[in-house]
Amino acid sequence: MANSKLIVVEGPQGAGKTTITDFIRYSLSSTNLYRLNGTADSSPTGRKKSEEMYVDLLEYIKKLENKSINLVFDRTFFTEENYCRLGKKQYTFSDIYEKLLEDFSKLDFDIYYITLYLQDESLYNQRLKREGKAVYKASTFDAENSINQQREYLKMADEIKQKYPNINVINIANDRNLDIVKQEIRSKVGF
Repeated sequence: MANSKLIVVEGPQGAGKTTITDFIRYSLSSTNLYRLNGTADSSPTGRKKSEEMYVDLLEYIKKLENKSINLVFDRTFFTEENYCRLGKKQYTFSDIYEKLLEDFSKLDFDIYYITLYLQDESLYNQRLKREGKAVYKASTFDAENSINQQREYLKMADEIKQKYPNINVINIANDRNLDIVKQEIRSKVGF
């Protein structure tokens, strides 16, 4: 019987994942936070690298079942699937993604999959140009990319909700007052 929470927060660049995962980490006792970047290799060899990395990650998470440690992830294999669906990689990942998702759903945790999104998609223009966000300026990501990612993440959340009832799927509009967003997360995740 699960005695810990496993929380994955996904969403496009500019949706507020860093702010929200930091909030969860410091609000929920006995919690470890992991920030994953995936692999930058978009060639077909990147598929194998990603597969091995995420299979190993799930094995690591499995070792932490029933240790009374909550785990929060800022991105995981869901990001890889999102990028592949949008054609950002030179390969498909869906077969691997489905297997990873199946294994993920069987982990002995209270599992939460949170998608952050902006109801007002035009806000991505502002969020991606903020001071101190040099990573966005130097990358190939722009508001259009974030909007496309957001729409795909929301589709993925619906798919997960329909297929895996044991995964608590939560979509959070993160362009509202931050205190309201935090209260919604506290309420839905139960802390």
